[in-house]
Amino acid sequence: MTVIFRGWLSLLPSSLVIFSAIASVGSVGAQEPGGNPLDLEPAMVESSPTLQRWWEETPDLFEQNNNDPAFLTRVRLGYNYFPDDDQSSGAAIGVEDLFIGESPLSVSGDYYTNFAGQQGGGANLQYYLLPLGWYVNVTPLLGYRAIAQNDYHSEGFNVGGKVVLALSHTGAADISFSQNFVAPGGTAEVGVSTLSVGYALTPQWRIATDVQRQNSPAYRESRFGVYLEWQPQQR
Repeated sequence: MTVIFRGWLSLLPSSLVIFSAIASVGSVGAQEPGGNPLDLEPAMVESSPTLQRWWEETPDLFEQNNNDPAFLTRVRLGYNYFPDDDQSSGAAIGVEDLFIGESPLSVSGDYYTNFAGQQGGGANLQYYLLPLGWYVNVTPLLGYRAIAQNDYHSEGFNVGGKVVLALSHTGAADISFSQNFVAPGGTAEVGVSTLSVGYALTPQWRIATDVQRQNSPAYRESRFGVYLEWQPQQR
C-alpha cells in the first residue's frame, strides 16, 4: 500500500505541470480574443476563415453536429427502366431536400417519363422530426402527385413517410426508404414504395439509384432508376 501511495505522489508534480500549461493557454486565449494563442503563422490564420472564427469565438460543436443537416440538397438527372411496361426506358429529373432556410422543412420534386406512354411527377414537403445532424431521421410526406400509365391515370394528394440513414455528414453516402399513397381513400389510390441509395464520387457529384414499386387495384408497376446527382453546397 505504501509503494502505491509513493508512486501516486511521484506522478503529482508532472500532473501539475500539465494542468498549469493548459491553464496558461486558456488564459492567453481569454485575455486576447483576437490573438493567436497557438503561435501560428499570421499568413495561415489570414488565409483560413475557419481559424479566424475560432479565434473570435469557440464554436459549439455539439450544437453544430445536431443542427447541420447530415444530408445535403441534391439535383438529379437520370435514366429509368420499366420492366413491367414492355421493358421500356426513359428519363427523370428531380431535386431532393431543398431546405427552407435553416429549418427542418424541405421540398422535394421529380418528373419521369418513358417512350411507352408512362409518366409521373409531383412535389412533397418534408419536416424532419429528429435533429438534422443525426445519422438517422424520419419525416412525414405531404404533397401532390400524378401518375399516368397508358389508359390508367391517378392524381391527388400524396401522403406518407420516409426514413433516412445518412452514413456521412458530407453527403458521401445515404440510404432512404419511403412509403406514400397517391389519392388515398379513393378508387384511384396508388401505393408507392421507394428504396434509394446514394454514393459520392467527388465532394459535389454523386451516383444514386432507386427501386420503386407502384401498386393499385388496376395495375402493378416497377421502376429502376440510375442518377447523376449534383450537390450545390459543400461541407
